[in-house]
Amino acid sequence: MVNSAQALYALSPLDGRYTHQLEDLAKLCSEAALIRYRMRIEAQWLLFLATDLRVAELASLPGSVIERLRALTTHPLSDEAHTVKAHEKTTNHDVKAVEYALRDALSAAGATPAQLEFVHFACTSEDINNLAYALMLKDARDELFTPQLNAITQWLTEGASAYAEQAMMSRTHGQPATPTTLGKELANVAYRLANAHANWQQVKPLGKINGAVGNFNAHVIAYPDIDWPTAAARFISQLGLTYNPYTIQIEPHDWLAEYADASARINTILIDFARDVWGYIAWGYFRQRVVAGEVGSSTMPHKVNPIDFENAEGNCGIANALWRHFSEKLPISRFQRDLTDSTVLRNVGVALGHGLLALKSLQRGCQRIEVYPEAMHADLNANWELLAEPIQTLMRRYGIPNAYEQLKALTRGQRLSAQHLHDFIDSLALPAAERARLKALTPATYTGLAAQLARDCKSKLP
Repeated sequence: MVNSAQALYALSPLDGRYTHQLEDLAKLCSEAALIRYRMRIEAQWLLFLATDLRVAELASLPGSVIERLRALTTHPLSDEAHTVKAHEKTTNHDVKAVEYALRDALSAAGATPAQLEFVHFACTSEDINNLAYALMLKDARDELFTPQLNAITQWLTEGASAYAEQAMMSRTHGQPATPTTLGKELANVAYRLANAHANWQQVKPLGKINGAVGNFNAHVIAYPDIDWPTAAARFISQLGLTYNPYTIQIEPHDWLAEYADASARINTILIDFARDVWGYIAWGYFRQRVVAGEVGSSTMPHKVNPIDFENAEGNCGIANALWRHFSEKLPISRFQRDLTDSTVLRNVGVALGHGLLALKSLQRGCQRIEVYPEAMHADLNANWELLAEPIQTLMRRYGIPNAYEQLKALTRGQRLSAQHLHDFIDSLALPAAERARLKALTPATYTGLAAQLARDCKSKLP
């Protein structure tokens, strides 16, 4: 991990200012983590050759080596990153350095030189890389992002239930509009977020281990009697990934583009949510709890800024800029392979890092806000013209001509009192019961099925 002195000189704020917030992600997406995943794949492939395919030349592999391999599939070398990097100084090739480090470990465990030749057997570097990245992205999504997204969705659904009947004024085009409830607006976000999260979870990381250009050329020349496509599918399935039977030297990254798009969709929803909460704080619908010792402005002591929602918006934007580049670039490779994907893939942890920072900021922000019903009631009571919609709708039902036009003339650009509306209602040729029903209506009670929709939200989530 980056220490405090190193953090001050980090080029990326992920490894500098925010490093303490991303320690768990660094364990999955750093250079050291990539080396660990590569080492795991190399070890599992050799173990697969020896114990699943029962390659004759590995029949006498010592038990100590088998045990070492099994350990490496779950607990790689304690200092594997430094060991591999030492080899890379000579090889100038990152995957070959992993191979040599694994050979050293297995030699120490008792493997013979002939047996060590089966480390990285029939593999191109991308056979190792594509599986390492697939596991990295799968683990980051499932282990780190899913709990964060579930926590935010839970906060939203609990709020939807708690504030199902808390009336508030809507704004369409930024202008006063038909009333809703706070619970219903939180339910909207919960439903969107849960569906986007489900779509992201449904993206299946694909993998290949089929050689230099995807044809099992080296595999077949060495062992023509093995059904290599079936073996490869079984090996990749054992890793928890989905086998891709048709590739070039690289796995084509279409699944990764889907993963990037799905993550970006989540971030877009979160940006929308963060901006709305920012607005509700500005209008006084939400207040933020004061944190002792915190400063909101270097010159205005009174300020409590919505920085968590602003930081979330900014970090989601950076993440999406990267995700969209990945989505557009990674599925494109000249002929059977070019190297442009390599340096791009090394930045997937950066996109994940900004996304994770955003989620953590949103969680902090949501825990700090308090609902202030008085501000919502004040806006509703100042805008009785919101009831133009129900009045003109009932007029239409009972055949009163030019209903919309009459209410437009009465209300557009005007601020009306309850008495103004009641006088107008009394002038209408409506049944007495309907006039009474309209006069009993207030902006706070004209919310349709908002409360019911809010309470039903949790049961509608995927």
